[in-house]
Amino acid sequence: MADMASFRDAVTAWAADGPAGPAHELAGRLSVRTAVLLEGPSDTAAVDALAAHHGRDLAAEGICVLAMGGAMSVGRFAGLLGPSGLDLRLTGLCDERERGYYVRALDRANADAHDLFVCTADLEDELIRALGEERVRELIETEGDLRPLQTFLRQPAQQGRTARQQLRRFLGTKKGRKIHYGRVLVEALDPARTPAPLAGLFAAL
Repeated sequence: MADMASFRDAVTAWAADGPAGPAHELAGRLSVRTAVLLEGPSDTAAVDALAAHHGRDLAAEGICVLAMGGAMSVGRFAGLLGPSGLDLRLTGLCDERERGYYVRALDRANADAHDLFVCTADLEDELIRALGEERVRELIETEGDLRPLQTFLRQPAQQGRTARQQLRRFLGTKKGRKIHYGRVLVEALDPARTPAPLAGLFAAL
């Protein structure tokens, strides 16, 4: 049975020079209307968790949340999915350092750059700031990662960094950890303290 995961797979294959037909066929069958362009799977985990937190089924709403495998791919995906391709509405979430790639890609695709939401450093930093360092440490302990965190904090390279910088770096030190904590941190959020880029993205969907 076709679902949004099938559409994501078809788009990813198309972006890698595969056939366009499956993505076109699934877009029509699933009534896809919006694509949320994200850099990687940790961002997708956070967006999916926030949707569940708010009781929203994005796929049922015709919204495809898509990890592109890096910000450098945004031009390719925007061209395929935007007005010059499948004619979907494009929106996205990116880090400040990647803003230029996204803005140029959306402009080339004749899409609205106002639908782009930007994190100051990255999404993990936004979530740590919203929750507070102490709450993030509590969550890390609950998830069974306190000992690895303590070992990490003793490394010479971590001395002199702020607590937020240390926690942000820790989340990226093991494969899959950023994805896991993308969900964990979002699920722990008070809705009133949702970081502005995430709140703005959901308000626009």
